[in-house]
Amino acid sequence: MGRATRTVSAATAARRLSALGATVGRAARDGEALADPVLLRDRARGVLGSLDIALEISGAPLPGFGPRHPADGPGTLIVANHISWLDAIALLAAAPTPLLAKREVAEWPVLGRLARRAGTLFIDRDAVRTLPDVVADVAAVLRAGRPVALFPAATTWCTAPGGPFRRATFQAAVDAGAPVQAVTLGYRQYGEPSTVPAYVGESSFLTSLRHVARCAGLAVTVRAHPPLPSAGLDRRELARLAQASMADPVPPPRRAAERPVHV
Repeated sequence: MGRATRTVSAATAARRLSALGATVGRAARDGEALADPVLLRDRARGVLGSLDIALEISGAPLPGFGPRHPADGPGTLIVANHISWLDAIALLAAAPTPLLAKREVAEWPVLGRLARRAGTLFIDRDAVRTLPDVVADVAAVLRAGRPVALFPAATTWCTAPGGPFRRATFQAAVDAGAPVQAVTLGYRQYGEPSTVPAYVGESSFLTSLRHVARCAGLAVTVRAHPPLPSAGLDRRELARLAQASMADPVPPPRRAAERPVHV
């Protein structure tokens, strides 16, 4: 078996899944306190740690913890490519912010309740008539000085930068006068690009989770690009510039590299 597809033993995978269950259980017991950015970050890192996934952060600084004073300006709209169900965990582990997720997530057992407690906003991608309300909700959070993170491609792709960004949610940044910061997410196994965590096609969540639990040497990379000011731009141009910034082939200096953290 090649190095890029190396797996751990069944016993190790079972140990990882047990640790994951314990971490999710702790998050469930946190109740409404899960919305605290520091606790949310620690729980997200605990999920990665339970699965022995290394977290590597590089590039520009990401927004800090908690809301800023409105007088200091709006929060940042963070936009990322979408590869895996692990993407949201990785973003929260790097920058614990409210997320915009598809409505179906709210109905997931256990995880849906945790997402709501963490301050997640939900969007029904099939109900166009509700989109203006969602944009208004995101803009309100940004105006209050808090960042919001979302996946504007709306669906998963095996590699970055993925499919074209949908422009509608960028209107929230325009309306709030908020900067937009693109983040490139990726996965590596022993330093080589890996598609093991990709959540595409007809694969079920449980099947994907088992593949991740069996994967050896897995790391998630979070590469943040410099923020883009929204002043003077419309949502079409803002979406284009954000995705174009993700295509920069020159890797930035590494800012941090973190091994799995068990919380």
